[in-house]
Amino acid sequence: MEATSINQVDWKFQKGVARPVMPRKFPFVSGFDLAGEIVELGAGVSEFKPGDKVIAFNFPKGGGLAEYAVASASLTVARPPEVSAAQGACLPIAAVAALRSLQTAGVTLDDPAASPRKNVPVTAASGGVGHFAVQLARLGGHHVTATPSGRKYDAVVHCAAAAGVPWSVFLRALADAGGKVVDITPGFAAGVTAILQMATFSKKRLVPLLVTPTKEDMELVVGLVKQGRLAAVIDSSYPLSRAQEGWARSMSGHATGKVVVEMGGAE
Repeated sequence: MEATSINQVDWKFQKGVARPVMPRKFPFVSGFDLAGEIVELGAGVSEFKPGDKVIAFNFPKGGGLAEYAVASASLTVARPPEVSAAQGACLPIAAVAALRSLQTAGVTLDDPAASPRKNVPVTAASGGVGHFAVQLARLGGHHVTATPSGRKYDAVVHCAAAAGVPWSVFLRALADAGGKVVDITPGFAAGVTAILQMATFSKKRLVPLLVTPTKEDMELVVGLVKQGRLAAVIDSSYPLSRAQEGWARSMSGHATGKVVVEMGGAE
C-alpha cells in the first residue's frame, strides 16, 4: 500500500450505519480506495505483474489503512506514472461517484460542440465528490454553479456534505420543463420521494444514486488525470501512524477536497 483516502462511508461504518449487514466481520480495517504496488498475484491473474503500480476499489472488504491489502483484480486498474499514489487514492469512490451522478442527470462529458449545454448546480462543491463533479461538468462545457441560486437548472448534483437539504429547495431550482436532482447520499425520505415521483410521472425527479465503481469507470477517470484534465484536490495528507487525525478531519465536514493517508508519508 502507498496511499488510501478517507470517505464518508468509512466513518459511517464506524458509527454502525450499515449494521448488522456490514462490516461482515471484526476486527475491520477500513479504507476502500487503494493505491499501491503489486507484490503478489492470485491464481489466474494475468493482466498484472509484481511491481505494477495500481489503483483499486475494495468494497466492502476495505483494508486500505494498512501496509498491505488484498484487492480484486476485476476492480484494479493500472496507475500510470503521471498519476501519483495520493491522487490515485482519491479516485475510485469520489471521482466515480461524481462521474455517475452527472451521467445519471444527463450531463455529458462530450465536446461542447456536440451536445446541448446544461445549467448544473453542485451542492458541497468543495467536498470530496463535489470538486470532481464541478471539473467533470466543465469538461463538457456546462455552466456549473456551486450551489442553487435564483436561476432555473436542468440538473442538480446533490453531494454528501450537503445532506439534509429538503427536496422543496431543489424543486424550485429545477427548470419548469423538468430536470433531475441526483442524490449521492440518499436516505429513506429520498427513496420515498423518488417512488412517488415515478408513480405520478413527475417531470422534476429526485434520483437516489448508490454507486458501485466499475473497472471502466476507474480507467476513464485515471485517464483524465493522466491527461491533466482532472485533478484531485487534497485537503490534507497524513502518515499511517497519524491516520486517526485524517479520520477526524474527514468527520469534521470541513475538508476541502480529499483527505489522504500515505503509508510512506512524513511523520
